[in-house]
Amino acid sequence: MSGGWLITGAGGMLGQDLLARLAADGDPATGLDRAALDITDPGAVRAALETHAPAVVVNCAAWTAVDDAETKEDEALAVNGRGPLVLAEACAAAGAVLIQISTDYVFAGDAAAPYAEGAPLDPRSAYGRTKAVGESAVLTTLPDTGYVVRTAWLYGAGGGNFVHTMIRLEGVKETLDVVNDQRGQPTWTADLAGQLAKLGRAALAGTAPAGVYHGTNAGDTTWFDLTREIFRLLGADATRVRPTTSEAFVRPAPRPAYSVLGHDRWRAAGIEPLRSWHDALADAFPALLDAKRETTHHGG
Repeated sequence: MSGGWLITGAGGMLGQDLLARLAADGDPATGLDRAALDITDPGAVRAALETHAPAVVVNCAAWTAVDDAETKEDEALAVNGRGPLVLAEACAAAGAVLIQISTDYVFAGDAAAPYAEGAPLDPRSAYGRTKAVGESAVLTTLPDTGYVVRTAWLYGAGGGNFVHTMIRLEGVKETLDVVNDQRGQPTWTADLAGQLAKLGRAALAGTAPAGVYHGTNAGDTTWFDLTREIFRLLGADATRVRPTTSEAFVRPAPRPAYSVLGHDRWRAAGIEPLRSWHDALADAFPALLDAKRETTHHGG
């Protein structure tokens, strides 16, 4: 075994940041995007593990079109449920650690206090149901070397996301109506990438118990208050952001009203939980603005 890392779904925001983090840390890593590896194909997955002989596999590949999943649940299940099972079986055969990225959508989203890692699952959307199947596949197949890291409200420089959209809309809209009845934890993909790197190393060292961890920045906020903070960082008038309710933006898949996740299990692994979302956003902002300028320059 080479002792390196294999990242699936490496073309996405998190995959890009994880590869960058590992490179900066001097850890050998290979990234395979969707075109390079279909995680639902057992033969292709086995071949990839034989070729690269990783010690740690991080599955960032996922069907993330939440609304489309409502009418295409079988297709979403293939990627979010079967894919992790195929990876877990291949990792079991190869003796590799698997870290599966999951979501707050596996919960009902109606709690009044942060969801603990062991809280009962109760997904209310097709996307959430398919991700819950993927979690179970990993934890059942790899009881000693399988890890699930749930995250939420991701943003980063390497892809489309809510923060990018609000930065763009500030320049073209006089006012913005943003929902103020959904509460969660904006999470910078660069911060989560660093946490995944620590978890993988701890898993190899035998200091991180297998199981579920919550990878979100600390604290919580609403989409409305997040947008006001984005405007403040832009030097724009935050009063241009107006609160509204989820009923004003009805979508096929229900959104969790409360997506705040608890972080207690990190300390069992000797790893500090992620810092506050507020501090992370401030640090992320220069890169987000650079990415916006790059997109604008190329006519995106």
